[in-house]
Amino acid sequence: MDKKNYYVSVQSKTIMQHQGDAAYELEIEATPEEVIKLKELFEDVEYAEELTFSRAHFPGIPYHHDKENDAYDIYLKNVYQTLYSLGTDETKKHIQTMNVLD
Repeated sequence: MDKKNYYVSVQSKTIMQHQGDAAYELEIEATPEEVIKLKELFEDVEYAEELTFSRAHFPGIPYHHDKENDAYDIYLKNVYQTLYSLGTDETKKHIQTMNVLD
């Protein structure tokens, strides 16, 4: 299947086909199946964000002692690893500067 260019906002968890539809941070080249996988990864991040909501009300819990935050970090790294593998050269360079890949 042919790959198409997509414009991705990690912040808003959106994947757009048209560059001018909304603000975006990264550009990828993906098949429809790869876009579906990325959407599923964004859903995982959304789920993990919901789990961390209650932690925000207990500031005495250190971030590094919270399994919900660990899950969020893992899901977000999965998103960035996928974006890196699908990314344009510019996207790959940007993600490398972020130090989010292991």
